[in-house]
Amino acid sequence: MSIVGTRVVRIEDQQLITQGGTYVEDLRVEALTGAVHAMFVRSPIAHARIASIDTSAALEAPGVVAVYTAADIDLAPHKAGPVVEPWLADGVVRYVGEPVALVLTEERYQLADAAELVDIDYDPLDVVASIDSALSDETVLFEDQGTNVLQTTGGEFDDKSFDDCEVVVTQTILNQRVAPAPLEVRGAACAWGEDGRLTLWLSTQNAQISRSTVAKGLGVESKDVRVITPDVGGGFGAKIGSDPEAVVLGWASKRSGRPVRWVETRSENLVSMTHGRAQQNRVTIGGRRDGTVLAFRLEVVQDAGAYPRTMFLPTLTELMGTGVYHFPKVETSSRAVVTNTTPIAAYRGAGRPEATAAIERAMDLFAAEIGMDPAEVRRVNFIRPEEFPYSSPTGATYDTGEYAKALDKVLEAGGYADLRAEQARRREAGDPVALGLGIAAYVEITGGDSGGESGRLLINPDGSVTAYTGSSPHGQGLDTTLTMLLSDQLGVPMDKITIRHGDTDEVPKAIGTFGSRSLQLGGSALRQAADQVIEQARALAADRLEASPDDIELSEGAFQVRGAPTSGSVTWAQLAEQAELTADVWFGDGAPTFPFGAHLAVVEVDTLTGKVELKRIIACDDAGPIVNPLAFQGQRHGGLGQGAAQALLEVMNYDADGNPTTATLADYSFITATELPDFELVDSETPTTRNLLGVKGIGEAATIGSTPAVHNAVVDALSHLGVRHLDMPTTPLRVWQALTDARKAN
Repeated sequence: MSIVGTRVVRIEDQQLITQGGTYVEDLRVEALTGAVHAMFVRSPIAHARIASIDTSAALEAPGVVAVYTAADIDLAPHKAGPVVEPWLADGVVRYVGEPVALVLTEERYQLADAAELVDIDYDPLDVVASIDSALSDETVLFEDQGTNVLQTTGGEFDDKSFDDCEVVVTQTILNQRVAPAPLEVRGAACAWGEDGRLTLWLSTQNAQISRSTVAKGLGVESKDVRVITPDVGGGFGAKIGSDPEAVVLGWASKRSGRPVRWVETRSENLVSMTHGRAQQNRVTIGGRRDGTVLAFRLEVVQDAGAYPRTMFLPTLTELMGTGVYHFPKVETSSRAVVTNTTPIAAYRGAGRPEATAAIERAMDLFAAEIGMDPAEVRRVNFIRPEEFPYSSPTGATYDTGEYAKALDKVLEAGGYADLRAEQARRREAGDPVALGLGIAAYVEITGGDSGGESGRLLINPDGSVTAYTGSSPHGQGLDTTLTMLLSDQLGVPMDKITIRHGDTDEVPKAIGTFGSRSLQLGGSALRQAADQVIEQARALAADRLEASPDDIELSEGAFQVRGAPTSGSVTWAQLAEQAELTADVWFGDGAPTFPFGAHLAVVEVDTLTGKVELKRIIACDDAGPIVNPLAFQGQRHGGLGQGAAQALLEVMNYDADGNPTTATLADYSFITATELPDFELVDSETPTTRNLLGVKGIGEAATIGSTPAVHNAVVDALSHLGVRHLDMPTTPLRVWQALTDARKAN
């Protein structure tokens, strides 16, 4: 019986729960003996010229080894999009939290006191703290660019695109800025060896990308840098690679001649680790009163923060802009602007949640305008199963999908008709606690880089297996999933299989973990490597059993002659003693896949106070065949919670002077289990043909669907009171204000 498809408890958890993990801060390795401790002095002001920096007092503080500023850094500058981002602020600071100086001390407790003695004189400049102020170009962050708009696509729209429409709706939708807030903040430790190589322990999702980035920053070859990832406490996209701090630490280690340790504080993390989302999207949707959408326009403006490190986000939103629908006319455009705020980068979904949020709000707005149930409007416009593979008007090629089926499943599981009846009853009775139903149907792209992944397999002399993967998990349970696949394929017990990852010396070539690509690409690479090892073993077994290789079969971990089980068998251990059984592959055939699903959210809104309570989420997330339902469920639970949090609570706010006003966990609200209902998960499996396993990614899907579902539910609860739209997060204050405005308007 195959172990694939059964609920297997994660093998990673035993040690994490009973002994604790080994994170960067926990490292006690010989190479770090005598390490100094590091702290970055960060700008407390959003935009200013640095008039002077005096480090003399800090250098006299107890335990201080060195204080470095931009004047000390002798590395070539690095680019963030079209502009230069200094390793340490050089002349100008452009956001609160930007690193200005680096302090090294003998003991960690000495850091804060020494850092406070670095005397920096700032000459304030006008601040660009919002997308609208950036677009005005009244103040320009980079004078040589002449504008704050640093990337533009599309924008040449047809004035007649909506001429055939009976109804046209336009709405600007804010997809607010959020902070990734991983359990483990950023940390690094580094030491140069006598061989001239840098070893860097880094809390990152991707050792190989980090190695390349750090080596390039330091001006050395990649072979001169080894990156090791210990346990990593969450990443959510913000830890895809390495931030400039890692390069500065490597440089400081070499300059000081000492190993260096660095772990940021939680408050530091909230203002200096990259943020996510931060888009302002304008949608225009038009069609007939029978529910048919004839034209759709999406205009994206991405707040890139002070340095545009990740320019693909708005274009990825454009790519997935039409979602699960077949619209005759589609137009998109995007702009990326810089502001005096923390830089924006990937965050769980990276451009796709923003696309789904925009189109799913647009569908609800259109449905409300024509007076049709939002579920029915979606059914009218879904891409049909017979249309796959489907080439979207924005350039994506969807593999497989049954969008209407997914929606029908969640509506049936949720008792949609009864919920609508209950909603009508409450409205008729004037119940102050309004019921809201929110629907979101989504499709997203996983493994979108199409770059492939590495996999290496070795059968040890005792018959155990060591597998090396370029994917680097940080909480997903990938070790368990890959072990299950290999156990099933090789017939080797799970406890005889070891998964290795996160060390560039062990896995020098890889692309790594992001974009929900690990199982479909990393898993396929190991599947391919296992196939090759099995063929090697089959040839050896054929020789020992005096049979044709074609007649040799692998059964329960031993090779035997097909149809003649009494003729003898040989084990993996016997064959591994005879010859090396190993394969090193690069799986590069996998094209992107397109998971899909539908979510139904049910909320109650107290119309007297504005308080929103999420009562139910019913979710259908189809990512193809499921290897481990327990891990699959865990990914969905995390995604649903994160999506609901954005809809209800989370926002990273700045005031008009560019000061973050939610810079501690006392102010930044993320969701806890007490605010969440038990999730109701509906199963669905539609395989893809684009990889060896038929699987699609699941890491980000539930986030993508749940955010607009909960958002739509809150608006739906208020719709009978005249509220047409309100932006996320749907906090009590914002809901109460929307109701007040609607009452005044009426």
